[in-house]
Order: sequence, then C-alpha cells, then structure tokens
Amino acid sequence: MSVARAPAGAADAQRSYLSGTFAELCRIESPSGSERACAQRVIAELRALDVHAHEDAAGAVVGSDCGNLLARVPAAGASGTGGAQRRSLMLCAHLDTVALQARVEPVLSDGVWVNANEGILGADNKAAIAVLLALARHVCREGAPLDLELLFTVAEERSLAGARAFDAARLQSDFGYVFDHASPIGEVVAASACNYRFEVSVHGRAAHAGIRPQDGRSAIVCAARAVASLPVGRVGEHSSVNVGVIAGGSATNVVADSAVFRGEVRSLEEHDAEALTAEVVQRCHEAANLPDCDCDVDVSIERTYAGYRQPASSRAVAVAEAALRRCGHEPVRITSGGGSDANALLDAGFPCVNLANGTEHAHEPGERVSDAALHEMLGVALALLDEAAQAPSPPR
Repeated sequence: MSVARAPAGAADAQRSYLSGTFAELCRIESPSGSERACAQRVIAELRALDVHAHEDAAGAVVGSDCGNLLARVPAAGASGTGGAQRRSLMLCAHLDTVALQARVEPVLSDGVWVNANEGILGADNKAAIAVLLALARHVCREGAPLDLELLFTVAEERSLAGARAFDAARLQSDFGYVFDHASPIGEVVAASACNYRFEVSVHGRAAHAGIRPQDGRSAIVCAARAVASLPVGRVGEHSSVNVGVIAGGSATNVVADSAVFRGEVRSLEEHDAEALTAEVVQRCHEAANLPDCDCDVDVSIERTYAGYRQPASSRAVAVAEAALRRCGHEPVRITSGGGSDANALLDAGFPCVNLANGTEHAHEPGERVSDAALHEMLGVALALLDEAAQAPSPPR
C-alpha cells in the first residue's frame, strides 16, 4: 500500500494542524539543556494518537533535563507475515535550540514564519518536529506501507551530544532521515564535516592596575594575541576555524590573571582538521611565550563528532532522491560544513541521510521558514515512506 493522501477537507485540517503545532512548538523555549517542556508537548501529541514515546537516560549524561525520545508508529493493519520482521523507516529531529536572544513570538508575515521579536525563531529544529508529529497523525489515521520510528534528540546544538549518547542499536529501521539543514528543499547532504572543539585556559599574574601594572602578566592580553594569530573563518575550500566564547579578568583595576576562550575546527577532510587543530595549539603556546605576555596556557582538545561522505551506492540517498522527485523537487547533492544528528548516527553504524528542510538563517535573529516549506516537507516525508516501502530489503 501507499500512504493515503487526505481528501480536500482533511487536507485543510492537516495544514491547520501543522502550522498551529509549529507555532506552538516555537513558543516553547527549549535551549540546549532545557528541553523538558518541548519533550512533554511531543509526548502529549503522540499520546493523543495512542503512541508511546520512550525516554532514555541521555539527559543525565549530556546535562539536560530530558532524555532522547523514541516512538514507534505501526503501519495500519500490518502485523507481520509468518514471523517476518516488519519493516520501518526512521525519521529524526532535535528538541533543543541555540540560546535565545529574545522571547519567541512566531508570526506569519506574507506566508513566512518569523519571530516578532529580535531573536531566533526556533525553526531549527521545531519545523522538523512539527512535520514528524503531523506525519504520525496522518499515518495513524490513514495508514502507511511500513512502520515509522520517530527519534527526538536532546542537546544537538551541543555538538550532537544527545544523538551521540543514544543507543542506535535500538533502531529497527534499515535506514533513516534527519530533517536538519537550513537550505532549499531538494538538497541532500552527501558529505559533512568533522568537528574538533578546543578550550584554551590562560594563566597570568594579578597586580594592581594603577600602582604596580608592570608586575602583572595579563592573561587577557595573551588570550587576545593568541586569538588574533589564529586562522579564523574559512580556511581553504573545506575547512573553518571559529572562536565563539571568550572571558576573563575580575575587575578593571586588576591585571587579569586568568582568561579562557573556546572554539572549534571543522573540515570535510579529517587530516585537514587535525592539522588545523595542531596549528591552534601551537599558536596559543607561541602567544604565551611572547615577551609582553609570559603566561602559561592549557589547551584541551575534543573530537566531538566524525564527518562522512555518503557512498554512491547508498540506498537511503536513492530513496530520498526518488521521494524528492515525486514531490516535484530536483535533488541536489551538497557538502556541508554543518553537523547534524546524522553524523552521530552514521558514526554509530546506522545509515541515514540529512535532508534540507527549507528553513533559512539558522542560529540568527532573522531565522525564518515559509508556511509552504513546512507543508512541502510533510509531503516529502510521506513520499519517503512510500519510496522506502518499495525499496528492496537488505540481506540479513
């Protein structure tokens, strides 16, 4: 069977549900670490469909007030034949957002959802959550050709921490999809960067800034010299370096004896990421040894997630491209410097693909998504179910 499309009246109700659910989800503040309220809304929506969402223990591991949620929506009337394992498709979205700059009040302006206040909208990734809930509602009412697994992760904006803590062996699907790339619908992320995070702690010597400044060693000056020496921004064709957090000192009349800055290195090539990370370490030590710095530095490095390149033979990519064409979108394979839960799931051995969801300006005050894109992504999700059901099963 194929996923039944709703008749005209039901289609209007479906559109209303999707748009309304998206707006309500955006109003629920869920920065990384505080996903519980958003998770409770997801659980309630699924419970109304008689679908249970199981929460794992990832919250305690990643520093969140909530764990990852996994729900299974059975295909209507499918109970398996002769003991055969029922097939399913996994779809994933994350519950958290980056830090809020202002209260979120979603408004629809000329067909586009934006935040009425000067801050993020939360379309990353509330747009995907709303689509998955609307899909579950549709499948429960109209049926589907296979089971549906829905994974809602926490702490994605903290280097995919929730997905990295998730036990991918729990998934029963052959493959799955993540709807988490802020670019036009039709783009398929065929390659994604690896990520290294660094934290640099600088230790100087405190002194009175007005009486004995010459006796001090400013950790802030040293940190500034180090940051200024780094190759920040786009580096070559496939790499980037960013310093995103810096802090230090205690008062304006004290030569700062401590400072810290944190950043990251990304690259589509693992060896380039390693080389750039090594360069960060070297330049920080060089800055510390400058005559007007003379500080100590401690540099810690963490490889947070692996990059990937989808193989040309990927069944998941082929199914995605067929589904996109069915919906009138010409697939375009892209490379991305951004990471998603797909990086973590692939690294854990579960085949999945990250798909663009039509959102724009993620992590920015001007974040937006058109109402049309929300409904187009629901159409893509429905088509994915149909195409995945028609794809041959892998040998077991």
